[in-house]
Amino acid sequence: MEDRVLTLRTDLRKDSVLGEYSAGAIRDELIRRRIDGVPSVRTIGRILRRRGALDKPRRARHLSPARGWYLPDVARCETELDSFDVVEGLVIEGGTDVQVLNGISLHGCLAMSCPLPSVTAHATVEKLTAHWRECGLPGYAQFDNDTRFQGAHHHKDSFGRVVRLCLSLEVIPVFAPVCEHGFQAQIESYNGLWQSRVWSRFHHRDIPQLQERSERYVQAHRTRTAGKREFAPHRSEFPRDWYLDLQDPLRGMIIFLRRTDAAGGVHLLGRKFSVSEVWLHRLVRCDVDLDDHKISFFTLRRSRPEDHDLVKTVGYTPPIRPFTG
Repeated sequence: MEDRVLTLRTDLRKDSVLGEYSAGAIRDELIRRRIDGVPSVRTIGRILRRRGALDKPRRARHLSPARGWYLPDVARCETELDSFDVVEGLVIEGGTDVQVLNGISLHGCLAMSCPLPSVTAHATVEKLTAHWRECGLPGYAQFDNDTRFQGAHHHKDSFGRVVRLCLSLEVIPVFAPVCEHGFQAQIESYNGLWQSRVWSRFHHRDIPQLQERSERYVQAHRTRTAGKREFAPHRSEFPRDWYLDLQDPLRGMIIFLRRTDAAGGVHLLGRKFSVSEVWLHRLVRCDVDLDDHKISFFTLRRSRPEDHDLVKTVGYTPPIRPFTG
């Protein structure tokens, strides 16, 4: 039977009108010829593999990179990263719109959820401040490129109030690459979890009732994941005498994760920067150092997550102007 399978594969490859000679095509031809004891498709596939009659080698599988691989100290579990996102498009019966500000830490799975009539930049600052006062400060806070987090996109060098909150608390804001999979995976997973465990399970009369149920779920989630926080990086204590002055000079670091275009350039802060003529359509990490007035561009490779090669440094000084956002 094995010899017959191999001979039939050769015949189909040479003479088949469709040009098909896979295990399924071989089995169909055996059935058409009324051969007794026709093996299954999987058995025929094993015959072809055992006899070395496969055209393509098996695809090599690579291990997934460590969580937070694009930030070396996060990947080494030396500091924590909190991810935040907004769930939109929810409507309570009667026409009440709801938006939810969700957050979760990378290593410790420390969750927060805040259902609101509308998640604005002001509300985000208020909720993040309350969350960090209660739970401590992470080393990084990651967001998508929503204007509520980053600031206006139609002005150059725009730094929103959420960015200024992070810089004031010495938390490094990180902005995920646009339309890129993987970087926001954990917060997107928690978004789906919250919607299935809270939003879809009950009939909500109004936003206060939804907030009460959401808070109960968050507390239960924190209890269930408490063991992970025993091995998570330490969170810094929230400063006692701190207050947010949006007019303070910008200090610290902001990180943008981007993918280069066909010319090797990236867009951030309303500007285009040329990175490398040979690093096209590839990931880069852009470290905006507001203290040393420079932007450093590092190459990122998922296949070699430990390599962060500096390819270019450019001078950058944000304009000094009053914050009016």
